Amino acid sequence: MADRLAALKKLLALLRRAPPAPGRFALKLKAWREYLLYVPKGGERRALVVWLHGCRQDPETFAAGTRIARYADERGLIVLLPRQSRLANAERCWNWFDPRASESAIVAAQVSEVMDKLAVEPRRVYLAGLSAGGALAATLALRRPELFAAAAFHSAVPCGAATDAHEAQRVMAHGPRDDRTDVVAAEARAVAGAKARMPVLVIHGAADSTVAPVNATFLVRQFLIFNGAVELPAGGALPPSPTRVVHPRATGYIETEFYSGRRLAARLLTIPGLGHAWSGGDPAYGYFDDGHLDATAAILDFFASRL
Repeated sequence: MADRLAALKKLLALLRRAPPAPGRFALKLKAWREYLLYVPKGGERRALVVWLHGCRQDPETFAAGTRIARYADERGLIVLLPRQSRLANAERCWNWFDPRASESAIVAAQVSEVMDKLAVEPRRVYLAGLSAGGALAATLALRRPELFAAAAFHSAVPCGAATDAHEAQRVMAHGPRDDRTDVVAAEARAVAGAKARMPVLVIHGAADSTVAPVNATFLVRQFLIFNGAVELPAGGALPPSPTRVVHPRATGYIETEFYSGRRLAARLLTIPGLGHAWSGGDPAYGYFDDGHLDATAAILDFFASRL
């Protein structure tokens, strides 16, 4: 037993010390959870992107399905991909509904470690996730807004919409029951202060039967509130905002933008015909659909506009 413990400690030390090689994924460990780290080829490192996988996925398949390494090389991005443990959830879903928020704390610790080791500038850190990963991203964006400059949520539910697994299933199917997610956002703004800002991109398939599209509406409401918007419509509705249909005859989508004053607070992309899958991803992997908008490019373009 002592020999095994010593070997484990040695492995952990090596994982922490080993420098990441440009153009290759490196396995790391922080807070007793693994993560993959990708450093782009070439010398330029413009920003850090935190990339959270969904249920029944892992960092390797999520990276492959979203093609994030190719984009990271093209744009000079460091990519951090946390791994959910099967011991924490048999389906590898992030437990976004856990009121203890322990998993968001773990990811935040990993973000801080990478920032320190690779000298990432504050306010050049961005966050995105799919499904359960998107819900965890929403939790991080509201609970730890000082870490991130912007966030993106694909096929996700809002922060605080449920407090246990049973309620989470109901929220996924029907959306939040009441105004609790608005209250969560208002409380987060009170903690962060009146100057807090978190512009977000929300992407959702109109044909998603796993996470009901109404959840996207509540996500947008949360970040309108967090960004200081006032006088939102009652009943979970969104205020009137500029809307345009992009490429209506091809891989089209509907884009709606919401502002707080003159600042963009949220951009909503609704994709007709898309189910519960990453839009424009590699269909060789589960939960990716290549017949629609390239969500990876859309998210990274959104982040680039915040640089």
